[in-house]
Amino acid sequence: MKIGFIGAGKVGVSLGKYLTERNVHVTGYYSKTLTSSIKAAEFTNTRAYEKVEYLVKDSDAIFLTVPDGMIEKVWGQLKMLPIENKIISHFSGSLSSTVFSDISRSHAFGYSIHPLFAINDKYHSYKELSKSFFTIEGHEKYLNHLSRLFESFGNQVAVIQAEDKIRYHASAAMVSNLYVGLVSLGEKMLIDCGFTPDNAHQALIPLIQENTNNILSYGPRDALTGPIERNDLFTILNHLRVLDPQEKEVYKALSRQVLNIAKEKHKDRDFEEIGGVIKE
Repeated sequence: MKIGFIGAGKVGVSLGKYLTERNVHVTGYYSKTLTSSIKAAEFTNTRAYEKVEYLVKDSDAIFLTVPDGMIEKVWGQLKMLPIENKIISHFSGSLSSTVFSDISRSHAFGYSIHPLFAINDKYHSYKELSKSFFTIEGHEKYLNHLSRLFESFGNQVAVIQAEDKIRYHASAAMVSNLYVGLVSLGEKMLIDCGFTPDNAHQALIPLIQENTNNILSYGPRDALTGPIERNDLFTILNHLRVLDPQEKEVYKALSRQVLNIAKEKHKDRDFEEIGGVIKE
C-alpha cells in the first residue's frame, strides 16, 4: 500500500517517519506551503508534491494530517479528483469518518485513525509512537487491513464506532490536557502557601510520578489512597473550608468520581456522609 500525506505538521511528519522506518511505502507530502512539504519529504526520504492531484495519483491511501477545521475543506477538494477505490483517512481524535460526506459517490473508503498519544515534536515524537494505542473507525472494507498494519508494528488497536468518537476524545482530553490543568492548579495552591513556583513544581514531582506508576501498575482502584478512600470526613470538610469557589468546584467534581472508586474498593464501608458533603 502506497500512502500519501496531505499536511506536513507534527502529526503528518511523525507518522510518515514512523511508517517509513517500518518499510511502509510513503509516496510523499503535499502541504499548503511547498517549503513544509520539502522539509517533510527530506526528513522521511520521500517526495514533495507541488500539486495534490499528483500525490493522489501516486497513492493508494491518502492520509489527511491537517488541523480539524481544515479536514472538510480538503475533502471538498479531494472528492473532485479521481479517488476511486482509494483509502481516505484523517487523524482527528474527535471527528469521525462521516466528515467525508458522500464518499460513496466517489467509490472511495473513509476512515478516521487516531494515535492515543501526545505528538508534540515534529522530528522526535515518532520515536515513541510504538507505545501508542491506536483507534480506527470507518468503512468495513479496509478496517481489518488498517488495523493489522498498525498491529504489525506492535501497536495495540481498537476499532470503535463513529458515534463514539467525541466521547472517546473527551476521555483522552481528561487524562491528558485536563490533567495538565489539575497539576497547574495544585502548583498554584502550593504557591499560595508560600512556595516559589520552582519549589511548587519540584515538590509535586515525586507525588505525581509515584501515583502515575501505581495507576499504570495496579489500575485506578488499587492505586487509590487519600481521605475519601479511608472515609475521612473530617479532613474533607477542612479541605472544603479553605478552598476558593473555583477550587472547590474542581475538588468536588473529582471527589465524586473518586467516591465511586472507593465504594467499589471498600464495599463494606458507609460513605454516605462524604457523598452528602461533595454533592453538587
